[in-house]
Amino acid sequence: MPFEPGDVTKHLDRLYRYALGVTRDPELAADTVQDTVVRAFERRHQYRADAPLEHWLIRIAHNLIVDRARRSHREVLVDQVEAHWGDDSYTVDAEVVAERAATRDELLDALERLPFIYRSAVVLHDIEGLRVVDIAAIADISLPAAKQRLRRGRMALVSALASADQRRRARKGVPMLCWNARQHVSDYLNGDLDPNTAATVETHLETCPTCPPLYAALVGVHDELGRLRDPDTVIPPDLEARVRAHLTL
Repeated sequence: MPFEPGDVTKHLDRLYRYALGVTRDPELAADTVQDTVVRAFERRHQYRADAPLEHWLIRIAHNLIVDRARRSHREVLVDQVEAHWGDDSYTVDAEVVAERAATRDELLDALERLPFIYRSAVVLHDIEGLRVVDIAAIADISLPAAKQRLRRGRMALVSALASADQRRRARKGVPMLCWNARQHVSDYLNGDLDPNTAATVETHLETCPTCPPLYAALVGVHDELGRLRDPDTVIPPDLEARVRAHLTL
């Protein structure tokens, strides 16, 4: 069933909130929304109106982010979290967890530590208010699987908040949260940060126990990529012809 551009633009805010909630990266969230709209119009003939258009769009965004997550090979040990919850001796301090959850930065930091599929379920259900059956349709999984993702996501989030003391001790005296610093390191590498932010990132890298190897790896890869530059390489004539033909369509 066809839809008009105005039908899609009504849902852009919801799409962006969802993408930002699960990626915590404004640029990646914006790219996801843009790619979602492009893909939606490319596949508009596939929309059958058997589900709300908003849910169909979120499903496209979900799949785009899943594809990116798979390419990044990110692994998080949620199985270990569930094993803890299966141990009768495991518990947490509920007051401490609730206090940390009430602190926005603490809650976002803990949410970021969840694997995407579980973070997505928590964001869609507990933040955006979708039903579990809607999450199942968006993720193209069974209802029991959607319930499991929400359950495991909530458990992992509580465990992440409960273990924040260890992370806080490791980061004691370190300015800027790791995630915030890591969003700046690419611009820092390029020399594009303002002096104050650059100084804060430098101090973070000097004192953080986990970020320096990541930055060192970025520098190493950046240097090696620079060595691949070959000024004598030109675009193949047949490829240039195809590109020019496409641009004149």
